[in-house]
Amino acid sequence: MTRAGRPKDRTGDPERRCIASGEVRAKAELIRFVVAPDGEVVPDLLGKLPGRGIWVSADRAALEKAVKKGLFSRAARQPVTVPEDLVARVEAGLADRGIHLVSLARKAGRAVAGYEKVKDWLVKEEARVLIQASDGSERGKSKLSTPYGGRFIGCLTGSELGLAFGRENVIHGALAGGGLTTRVVEEAAKLSGLRKTADGGTARRKGTKTK
Repeated sequence: MTRAGRPKDRTGDPERRCIASGEVRAKAELIRFVVAPDGEVVPDLLGKLPGRGIWVSADRAALEKAVKKGLFSRAARQPVTVPEDLVARVEAGLADRGIHLVSLARKAGRAVAGYEKVKDWLVKEEARVLIQASDGSERGKSKLSTPYGGRFIGCLTGSELGLAFGRENVIHGALAGGGLTTRVVEEAAKLSGLRKTADGGTARRKGTKTK
């Protein structure tokens, strides 16, 4: 995403091959794993753990296939231990990551929550990303629409967004443009792949015009 909120050109970005699909994709679309000294497969969501990286597409089906088919051992070229709850660990980690980044955006004055504040940002064209809770009322959510040329995130729950904004529950949120917003969008796309949200988590979404 550019500073204006448009998806940036990924040409030239580092790429890696998914061990489940065999597809070569940008690193931002994959999840990195490493083998710990004790032989256990560990998700490296920040991409900073030492060791040879093993890459899987940010997609629940791909990750489940890698676990079921023993693809981690093949990729590591050694016997490894794969936790039974690896998929759940990755999903929880990505959710925590998204909450943390939205919280940082809020503290930096780059995010707002609540129907009226979000509506105001949309009307003033300050919002580049519309965020709405996956478990919120579809009728209520339809009253706001994704900013033109912007993005939509719909893979976090109301309670998760509440944690990000320091409230009990949040249904509507918005992000201004900028580098931090780009990171939120990228992490949300990964979480969406694990949660299989119908809109892809960061898709452009049609909606009614904000009045």
